[in-house]
Amino acid sequence: MYKKILVPIDGSDCSLLGLDEAIKLAKESGATLRIAHAVNEFFVDVGYGAAIYTPQVIDSLRAAGTAILNSAASRAKEKGVIPETALLGQLGSRVSDLILEQAADWRADLIVMGTHGRRGLSRLALGSDAEMVLRAANVPVLLVRAAKG
Repeated sequence: MYKKILVPIDGSDCSLLGLDEAIKLAKESGATLRIAHAVNEFFVDVGYGAAIYTPQVIDSLRAAGTAILNSAASRAKEKGVIPETALLGQLGSRVSDLILEQAADWRADLIVMGTHGRRGLSRLALGSDAEMVLRAANVPVLLVRAAKG
């Protein structure tokens, strides 16, 4: 059975579905659960010129990430699982790369993620961190798909 379950979240309803599934698995198997939030500092650069990263913007992103982690940890504790949390971030890194790096460094043996299951042009335009993790992970990845709406 799994001993170390990594669940990346972004605070969306979709990622919370993944969190709930990871909590169930951790509770049933006695696994350690690590909830991770990747501070997506990469998206701040939307222009064609040199990026300007003010400390206030990055601090705000990290504060929001910490709040998301605290809320998720409370959710896990309410269901009987005491999780670890990790705030991930490195300027210019893709979210999927941060998740994969965390999984390797922490030696996770399962990654659980919520996914929107986008297809077609919306997937092409938005990309899919879940798909990138699934393709590159060295451990099993459980994708929990959001209900079609």
